[in-house]
Amino acid sequence: MSPEDRYGLDEETNPNQLASVLGTFVPQWLVRRGLAVSVRTDRERYERGDAVEITVEIRNRLPLPVTLATPQRRLWGWAVDGYLEASDETRHVDGQAGALAFRGRERKRFVREWDGRIKHEGERTEWKRATGDLEITAFVALGADRPTDSTTIRIE
Repeated sequence: MSPEDRYGLDEETNPNQLASVLGTFVPQWLVRRGLAVSVRTDRERYERGDAVEITVEIRNRLPLPVTLATPQRRLWGWAVDGYLEASDETRHVDGQAGALAFRGRERKRFVREWDGRIKHEGERTEWKRATGDLEITAFVALGADRPTDSTTIRIE
């Protein structure tokens, strides 16, 4: 540890550590209000079988570092017509909490590719091609009162 960094918060070697520590002092209600979620796809129209590129961005609109506590390990997610990650499979929750740290005005970007099929579990697991108008939703995993955004695509 260098003499300039006597508290172990060297921004040069671990930039997220400082944001994580300082961000714990910001009230959660303010953190929730300060986050913005956006979702977009690479196109609005697709042919059956085309891959859909989904880009999710979570932005801290506040000029100060924040840490958001989530009730589960899942920090964010995406869904197609209400199917989490395009699947109706049962999710197992382990009860562990999570945390998402941001520097002031930081943006986090995630890109996922969806193959245009929705997984349906039952006696036999089936993958069905989605068609028509579909709503793609992205969210921060906070339960009912969560930052979210959605867009609509069409698969023909």
